[in-house]
Amino acid sequence: MRRRDVLSLLGGAAVPWPLSARGQQTGMPVIGLLGSASPEAYTIRLSAFRDGLKVEGYAEGQNVQIEYRWAEGHNNRLQELAAQLVQRHVTVLVAAGGTASALAAVAATSSISIVFGIGADPVEVGIVASLNRPGGNATGITSLNIEVGPKRLELLRELLPSASDVGLLINPADPALAEPASRLAQTAATALGLRLHVLHASSERDFDAVFATLSQLHGDGLVIGADNFFTAHSKQLAELSVRHGVPAIYQFREFAAAGGLMSYGSSETEYYRLIGIYAGRILKGNKPADLPIQQSTKVELILNLKTARALGVTIPLTLLGRADEVIE
Repeated sequence: MRRRDVLSLLGGAAVPWPLSARGQQTGMPVIGLLGSASPEAYTIRLSAFRDGLKVEGYAEGQNVQIEYRWAEGHNNRLQELAAQLVQRHVTVLVAAGGTASALAAVAATSSISIVFGIGADPVEVGIVASLNRPGGNATGITSLNIEVGPKRLELLRELLPSASDVGLLINPADPALAEPASRLAQTAATALGLRLHVLHASSERDFDAVFATLSQLHGDGLVIGADNFFTAHSKQLAELSVRHGVPAIYQFREFAAAGGLMSYGSSETEYYRLIGIYAGRILKGNKPADLPIQQSTKVELILNLKTARALGVTIPLTLLGRADEVIE
């Protein structure tokens, strides 16, 4: 399928008239959705987001329009894209691309309502004043993907009981996620008797160096830290992990679906459904300042048996029994 066709199917802005004119013709409220990756990477997320909107009585194209902007894995574009949506005078700005997109949205407007989805603590990074009463023009949903980072290390150790050296991949360009991930993983590694090697990547060209370094360190496995930059490149990271013979774990299902060995993290379906519900509530007149920050608490374990066989890894029955999904 051509990229233009994909954008059209996913609600991309391939419409020849400006949003302001469209809004005048339809009289519908408009949601501006800011994504950090590509529309293809957001297929499951968008479906869940639209389901959340339906809970509040909204359906895209029927009584609400959605204007999309995609950073394609380049966080340095988020501020410009957020400014475009503000200039379009959207009714609600949904920052669905993690901490970087939420910060870009908050920097772009203090008057348009914002709904965000992030893994970091929104109070610590300065997005809201309080979890119970955000107090400004932004509210949203947080995931457990930082908190369950140590669990990913535990799962990798359970899969590789003889492992001694493990890598942790973080994005130094996003310290709100990288710093707590490193701190928590180091504590967990010490408790598990593992040597943890922190590796950095903030652009695609860094990936080959990461796997080369891990090989030089004789790393037994790799934990990929929670970051939307890595989510945007899940397929590439999955392919590299298999090519280099590295058992790896990441937060979202698309990593395992793309050939990665294992994923463990927040359910994208629940996470984005909640974001959609909040966007719908604001369309109904609720103010972000009065909507407490919610946390998406459902987590999923996905295993890829085909990749396990390719890597020569035997998945214990105890781990298979706990899996939410096993990809054959």
